[in-house]
Amino acid sequence: MSSSQRRDGEKERYWEKVVGEAARSGLSIREYCRRHELKESQFHWWQRTLKDRRQERRLRRQGRSGGSEASFALVSGGAEDLDAGVELVLGDGCRLRIRKGVDEQTLRTVLAAMGTQGC
Repeated sequence: MSSSQRRDGEKERYWEKVVGEAARSGLSIREYCRRHELKESQFHWWQRTLKDRRQERRLRRQGRSGGSEASFALVSGGAEDLDAGVELVLGDGCRLRIRKGVDEQTLRTVLAAMGTQGC
């Protein structure tokens, strides 16, 4: 590991701590930054960056590179499940079971209500 990677890791840990403390403080971000002599713009940048990095790690753990790839898993192989259709497991972990013969518009309406983009 290079010294710059080590420094980046140290910065990330520092800002994780700062952002967490600010959230627990009950203060506005502006007030927290004023009291701790931090630049508010820098705080917001790190807050967004850390959130994005957590999201990237979560997606990698789920085996997705960007959310655009589909993956499938056999849930049950029993003959009684043949009329079950498919089960979608969305990125946030929600599961949606879709029976064979479902009306396309009904499915689109349900997905829209769930806030699922690009389906």
